[in-house]
Amino acid sequence: MKEFILTQEETERTVLVGLITNTQNEAKANEYLDELAFLAETAGAEPVKKFLQRLDMPNSRTFVGAGKLAEIKNYIDENEIGMVIFDDDLSAKQVQNIEKELQVKILDRTSLILDIFAKRAQTANAKRQVELAQYQYLLPRLTRLWTHLERQRGGIGMRGPGETQIETDRRIILDKISHLKEELKSIDRQKSIQRKNRGKLVRVALVGYTNVGKSTLMNLLAKSEVFAENKLFATLDTTVRKVIVDNLPFLLSDTVGFIRKLPTHLVDSFKSTLDEVREADLLLHVVDISHPAFEEQIEVVNKTLQEVCDSTNKPMILVFNKIDAFSYVEKAADDLTPRTRENISLDELKETWMAKMHDNCIFISAREKKNIDELKALLYQRVKEIHTTRFPYNDFLFQHYDEIATDEEKEES
Repeated sequence: MKEFILTQEETERTVLVGLITNTQNEAKANEYLDELAFLAETAGAEPVKKFLQRLDMPNSRTFVGAGKLAEIKNYIDENEIGMVIFDDDLSAKQVQNIEKELQVKILDRTSLILDIFAKRAQTANAKRQVELAQYQYLLPRLTRLWTHLERQRGGIGMRGPGETQIETDRRIILDKISHLKEELKSIDRQKSIQRKNRGKLVRVALVGYTNVGKSTLMNLLAKSEVFAENKLFATLDTTVRKVIVDNLPFLLSDTVGFIRKLPTHLVDSFKSTLDEVREADLLLHVVDISHPAFEEQIEVVNKTLQEVCDSTNKPMILVFNKIDAFSYVEKAADDLTPRTRENISLDELKETWMAKMHDNCIFISAREKKNIDELKALLYQRVKEIHTTRFPYNDFLFQHYDEIATDEEKEES
């Protein structure tokens, strides 16, 4: 296998590979590769070319056909490429065969996401969740690895009579997975106690696809300094802040973003991170309205929430962010082709979604701070409804607050 020595200024040059199938047309395949390129850039790689092939299903041996693999090989040799990233999960045998043919590092979508997660994890909880997901990903792929994992815990006494290296490694990984799960259970118990100690404040959770602006919005509403960046999975650790809108306090939490083609075991590892979502009274579903596939992103988030958090019955406000980046192409009068998402104006989208959500949606720009006051007013109303249902005796104070409080008192509260 080729080896490339990288300096601090250099990044790994990579090519991306995807498929056009019966369930994934060319436009969708290109869109997924664009997202894969963004993931690669987030991980520190430099995507230089994309390869697509039309197949009914992935080749069981090399994912793509022999001809396409030879084409990729030629490009790698001519352009000093050190890594190839595939847009779908690869089996252990596929990785082994592809590495043998291309002689460079091979990654799939999941291993790339795991690498980003490992970089982003800051707290002990997040680090253990990532480590658990890495071992769960590694376990079925041991046939291509020669890791000698027993050296990490000492080989003496670890190997049974006639036991092969692969069996030893598998047993060590299973032990590590079991140990990490126990550690995460302990952390979960601690966090559960912390949540109980917060009292009966209404809890609001920010959810959404990755890189839609949740952390930026969190910083605006909570006047905090949560890390926000134009990269995927900028936030892995759940952050909780107390927010006061007018006279009404509540807890606001920022959570890890979701993404398409996220493996189940990876989501399972972060279930404890999503406890804030499960226990929230109100969800703020942040959406990037400027993204051409924002409706599919909404579906991905809703599906993940249903699978992981069982949060389909929770009150929800759709917050359409990035209206400053929204653009569309107005069709010519003589153009008789059907309209697509690119031909629909922002005003039309507003009318459509406002009607669908019964006013439980709002259009903002967190970066430009547009309509933030309107968002706070809507948030105040929804939190107040939950609060007065939970504490009916406080309803009188809300109803007569304007009469009994001076302007100065309102400012202080």
